[in-house]
Amino acid sequence: MLDAMFFRLARPAPEKPAPPDLRPLALADGRTVDVRWVRDTRARRLRLIVSEKGARLTLPRSVSERAALAFLHEHRSWLADQLSRRPTASAEPLRRGVEPSLPLRGSDVPLHWREGRYARAELRDEGVVLQLPERASDAQLKSALRDFYTQQARQDLGTWLPRYLPGLPRAPLAFKLRPLSSLWGSLSPTDALSLDLSLVLGRPGAFEYVLVHELCHLIHANHSPRFWREVAARWPHWRDERSYLRGEGLSLKAQLARLIA
Repeated sequence: MLDAMFFRLARPAPEKPAPPDLRPLALADGRTVDVRWVRDTRARRLRLIVSEKGARLTLPRSVSERAALAFLHEHRSWLADQLSRRPTASAEPLRRGVEPSLPLRGSDVPLHWREGRYARAELRDEGVVLQLPERASDAQLKSALRDFYTQQARQDLGTWLPRYLPGLPRAPLAFKLRPLSSLWGSLSPTDALSLDLSLVLGRPGAFEYVLVHELCHLIHANHSPRFWREVAARWPHWRDERSYLRGEGLSLKAQLARLIA
């Protein structure tokens, strides 16, 4: 008599996330860097960015690899320049009680440390006054700075928005201010507008330009010539601000991360 045989079905192993598609690229200055290729069904065009994580190329579903390689080759000099500008990862942490100033609106504003019952920062005539309890944690310090920068950014938006809303088909449904890894702003399908909080550290013209840029997407949800005409009508020198962000943007994002992350 044959022994009964029992088979236990093994559970399938959980799928591991696909490794990043890193591909080497020879830059115009002789260096070789890895570029992360990402296929995105929502993307409408090729997009090359540099963040603290390195270089990333986003490809629409319909774009061929040959076209993507040609695009990368065309932008090798730009990529080399952006990587050279990228801040080093060894930025010093915030020196508690010692830091003499804070970046705000393109300037270094004097920072005055005070002891108090609550952790909070506010802008006064003499500079930024940062109040902390004696035993405040680093988390409390960074939370106070995040709240401070968010408040300052909202004040700027409150000043600028009335200039532009009358010429728009509708107002944004909501505003979100938060650190963004690579973008400066975005408009969701539900008309919620997100802006990078680090913009308030840089010069105000660049911040206002990004606001105008995103508001114009309420008129044209693309980057067509008609879209750029809408931007130019509201901000004629938008190219200057875009150049500023391309040159100083990574530094602004790194400064904000140092202060609140």
